[in-house]
Amino acid sequence: ILSLTLMPVLASLFLPKKVKKKESWIVRAATRVYDPLLKFSLRVPLLILFVATILLAATLHFGMRLGSEFIPKLSEGSIVANTVRLAGVSLDESVRYGTRIEKLLLEEFPDEVDKVWTRTGTAEVATDPMGLEVSDLFIRLHPRERWTKAETQEELVTEMSEALSGFPGMRVIFTQPIEMRMAEMVAGVRADVAALIFGDDLETLESLAGDVDAVLRTIPGNADVRVDQLTGQPVLQADLKEEVLQRYGIAGDDVLDIIEAIGGIETGEIREGQKRFDLVVRLDEKYRNDPEALSSIVVPTPDGQTLPLERLVDISFEEGPSTIQREWGRRRVTVQCNVRGRDIASFVEEARKRIANEVDLPPGYYVDYGGQFQHLVEARQRLMVVVPMALGLIFLLLYMSFNSLRDAVLIFSGVPFAVVGGVFSLYWRGMPFSISAAVGFIALSGIAILNGLVVINYAKTLMSEGEGLKNSVYHSALRRLRPVLATAITDAAGFIPMALSTGVGAEVQRPLATVVIGGVISSTLLTLFVLPVLYSIFGKDLSMNNQSEMEEA
Repeated sequence: ILSLTLMPVLASLFLPKKVKKKESWIVRAATRVYDPLLKFSLRVPLLILFVATILLAATLHFGMRLGSEFIPKLSEGSIVANTVRLAGVSLDESVRYGTRIEKLLLEEFPDEVDKVWTRTGTAEVATDPMGLEVSDLFIRLHPRERWTKAETQEELVTEMSEALSGFPGMRVIFTQPIEMRMAEMVAGVRADVAALIFGDDLETLESLAGDVDAVLRTIPGNADVRVDQLTGQPVLQADLKEEVLQRYGIAGDDVLDIIEAIGGIETGEIREGQKRFDLVVRLDEKYRNDPEALSSIVVPTPDGQTLPLERLVDISFEEGPSTIQREWGRRRVTVQCNVRGRDIASFVEEARKRIANEVDLPPGYYVDYGGQFQHLVEARQRLMVVVPMALGLIFLLLYMSFNSLRDAVLIFSGVPFAVVGGVFSLYWRGMPFSISAAVGFIALSGIAILNGLVVINYAKTLMSEGEGLKNSVYHSALRRLRPVLATAITDAAGFIPMALSTGVGAEVQRPLATVVIGGVISSTLLTLFVLPVLYSIFGKDLSMNNQSEMEEA
């Protein structure tokens, strides 16, 4: 809109009345270099097309080796360490553990850690239950300029993980506050990747989880591997002595009511206005905490005698399930881990193959995958729809502008050649394909088509003035060198600060800028060399001389 409205007004006001036709020394130097190269390209078109084909094939090869992720991990300036201890641990013990960890982190990382605080038990999200054995340590970091023990956040997390490895019976997963909440809302886990094992029997699920855990620990890039805690919760087991109960005529329900009174039995309801409170009866504290005292409780018989509870019931403490998770009505156990030093997509692909080959799943049991990986899968599905629609719309506009399928295809050929530079630049910098990189590729398609449009449109103008096809292509490419180079230089230079940025949000910006800079370079080379060759071979000669010859014939 600005180009069609504001720019003409500014041009009429500020541009000089007399335009100098003399080119600047930079343009003249670029033209002297480009002229012989262009002539050589037009003399050996097959060689140019062969080189272009090789580049496209190499792009396909390196593109398949890039790996992929949803978006690069954004440094939030804070870290969350999710710790899990043995089930049944008391609140006092959890608080003591949390205090020790806080002191350790502040002492070991004074230049990196600003503040630490711990939350134990109930989570902020209702779908994320937390027992007293689960704590979240929120670690606020100093600015990165002050760090001395690590250069990146990944290195700092590795150092912290090693520092906390000395705490017995504790498992830790490191993440970030926003990242953790997003993962919980999407998949109900707090890690990058989660192997979800579904089945019916808890013991079988626990055994399979151990096998999956062992496989994940051998895959390069694994970090913070952790299995959901299924067992370890102390459970009071009461087995009735049926023969004794029958001998004395005591009902089993009466005995079980006494056992149930340990936790409390609801016997009524108290109302105060609109408020309602359950009336609960339970045993005295000494009976609830002492198994021997519980066993000494007397139970009356129908004939008036009394018997100690231990005569009627075998009481023992056993380990029971601490949590039973379900999804769509099926029991599940989760093995989750983070990924460091490689892309998530290749890690999950290797994990799928290894688990399928090395873990023997009984009938009725299966493994699914979730976590941050789900974002990538969903984004891929959306891109498979959005990108073809965008490119199709661009092609339709080209066809409507030129009313020629041949011209639209030739100009559109700039898109794959723009991808060449984007893929090579990502591979050179060691970056996986991500959504931010995909946005860069979409932007590249517009730049590549715009440059091709400038050259082809001017060539058609020259042909309408009477020049032949090859002469029109040659002069069009030569005379449009300045706008093509200006577009390339301004686009690339504008993205250089973003490509080299290290500030907040730089992790997301760098792939986009890297793709655009590399793609602009390859797109410019296409416009200057490959496109003139293609149009000289497949373009339609619209020169006046050619038309007059056809009319005379």
